[in-house]
Amino acid sequence: MTPSFSLCVYCGSRPGLDPQFADMARTVGQWIGRHGGQLVYGGGKAGLMGLVAEATLQAGGRVVGIIPKALVEKEWALHDCTELHIVDTMHDRKRMMAERADAFVALPGGIGTFEELFEVWTWRQLGYHDKPVGILNSGGYYDGLLAFLAATVQQQFLSDWQMSLIQTGEEPVALLSSLVQAAGLAPAPRLEEI
Repeated sequence: MTPSFSLCVYCGSRPGLDPQFADMARTVGQWIGRHGGQLVYGGGKAGLMGLVAEATLQAGGRVVGIIPKALVEKEWALHDCTELHIVDTMHDRKRMMAERADAFVALPGGIGTFEELFEVWTWRQLGYHDKPVGILNSGGYYDGLLAFLAATVQQQFLSDWQMSLIQTGEEPVALLSSLVQAAGLAPAPRLEEI
């Protein structure tokens, strides 16, 4: 079965303190699966990463995990993925994730999530891809980051155009629907038909 869309999700390998982050990760995975989509993610079984992957699989979606060999050796891989790609380096992982995705979204996470988000955003502003990029700000997790980014625009280190390349939202279904539509894969009236 060919998936209706392929969404790359960046998120934490830890669950976070607030249980709502785990609930949100499950909601994202369920939405992907119920809409015939494909999750592309870092291939881990722990934290929000494992939760979003398991929820996608349980809802009937495909899961493409891409993980460096060193992390597989630490037994961090989710071997139940529809496809599990073991690559040599983190650079290989991020490149393959970007190639396999139609759009990107960051859920709560740590330094790895931040790095992946900023890299794919940078690639978009440089024209290496034209795929939608989103930040799911459920529970206000990214409020501080978004305030900082607004300050960088005010100080003229970042432009309004660069900020326009990121979609933000607090509600998973609305943001995911918007990203899939922006990728040109489902016009608004047809999204619920996927």
